[in-house]
Amino acid sequence: MPLIGYARVSTEDQTPLPQSEALQTAGCVEIFEEHASGGNRARPVLARVLERVQSGDTLVVVRIDRLARSLSHLLEVIERLEAKGAFFRSLQDPIDTSSPQGKFTLQVLGAAAEFERALIRERTKAGLASARAKGRLGGNPGLRAKDPVAMRKVRLARQDGYMERLNETAQDWVPHVRRLRPVMAWEDVLRIINAPLPRDRRWTQSRLLRAVKAYVRDGFLPDEVLGRAGRRETDDRLPAIVAGIKGADPNITLQAICDRLESMRERTPRGRTSWQPSSVRMLLERAEKMGLLKSAQ
Repeated sequence: MPLIGYARVSTEDQTPLPQSEALQTAGCVEIFEEHASGGNRARPVLARVLERVQSGDTLVVVRIDRLARSLSHLLEVIERLEAKGAFFRSLQDPIDTSSPQGKFTLQVLGAAAEFERALIRERTKAGLASARAKGRLGGNPGLRAKDPVAMRKVRLARQDGYMERLNETAQDWVPHVRRLRPVMAWEDVLRIINAPLPRDRRWTQSRLLRAVKAYVRDGFLPDEVLGRAGRRETDDRLPAIVAGIKGADPNITLQAICDRLESMRERTPRGRTSWQPSSVRMLLERAEKMGLLKSAQ
């Protein structure tokens, strides 16, 4: 199984060389280095690594904290790898999701994370109940009085919080939207975005549109992505979808595209549910003749 290494240091003054040497010794065929804070989930190099990883690959780090600084982020990354049929290994920690022991450790970590969330919920409920018993009301006094200044501050804070949450998932959807819109209809763009994601992280069309509008408003995406999609002949739809998948990962294999189409529940040109590489190759050739691959890249 190909091993892909990821090394991270927090500042430009630090060097990832010791990590890279350890990863090379472990047999990594590719090593990606990044200078970024571990608390920042929207790291461009990490996003590129997760897009690069294919089925059967193993993402390797020297220590868990080089990949994630929170248990929730670690589990999120591992879920993304599992959705692509890939694995995760930490050289200095007992986690290797390709082995039964590593999977068990991961299950223990997941249970610990859920237990921690339950404790926080219980403590919050107990604190609110105690405050009510003492006659204290929760919430912002300014909001209760409908003070315009307080209401504006809360509105801006909510907007900032929303944008921060979007930034954490931007690598999942922004490249697809930038590349495929408005050439492709929103329904098909949504299916391409959701195909590699675990079920609990998939988008609805309304949520996606809201996120895109927010990014357009702040200048992160061009206005054109919100334009009306042109009408496309039925026979052109499958080549466009295959071109979109290929454009997201130029190195993706024909079999991986087959797996992606089956996870999207797309039927073959003959109406079958099982895809073959020869059918994908034919659609890619059609897409190239139609100029779709060039526009998708």
